[in-house]
Amino acid sequence: RHLEKVHAYIAQTVRPIDRPNEFYDLVRYYSRQGWEDAEQTLRAPSYAEALYKALVEIGVPAECVDREACMHAFGWELMDGVRPFEEVEEVLGILRQHGIQIGLVTNASVPMRFRDQELRACGLLEYFGKCRIAAVDIGYLKPHPKIFEAALACIEARPEEVVFVGDNIEADIMGAQGVGMRAVLRQVPNGKRSERHIVPDAIIGNLHELLPLLDAWHDGWRG
Repeated sequence: RHLEKVHAYIAQTVRPIDRPNEFYDLVRYYSRQGWEDAEQTLRAPSYAEALYKALVEIGVPAECVDREACMHAFGWELMDGVRPFEEVEEVLGILRQHGIQIGLVTNASVPMRFRDQELRACGLLEYFGKCRIAAVDIGYLKPHPKIFEAALACIEARPEEVVFVGDNIEADIMGAQGVGMRAVLRQVPNGKRSERHIVPDAIIGNLHELLPLLDAWHDGWRG
């Protein structure tokens, strides 16, 4: 239904699209191609670029395609059935209460301002400060060091001061350790495996288990 909104926006502002189903298929094709290319290069794919390429290919003049306006027309929102783990809000609240800076780094092909809508819908946006980074805004996907370096610069911290928690052994753990952060693997059902020998600094099944790790690694963080 979101691509239908983009179709309606183009029909209203430029001209009707004669073959909407072809447009939808092309968007999916270019989006998938972007992710396939990223597996080799770690350059972040852009969903806005997939929209642009699809619209131009079906005959919409390139100069008439406003990528930003198309993304707003898409109406990004939280997917049905998606919700945070039960313990997330409580643990984030504890960390915030003790003055811990909390950041977020996501391999997203849409700008963070759109992912913020998901955080807001889950009631979590208030827990994150200025360090909310989407890969497309930096240009690189995790595990590329540039996205982690951007996070460090954002919070003005040294790698040894940071604990990165993620559920992807390569993107999160290998990437964070690669720039000198401690990295904790949060186990999830059907989590991605890796053929590489990657050893997390710790493995947890629940975010509550992160707190004693912080006690061991950063004595006095509770104040």
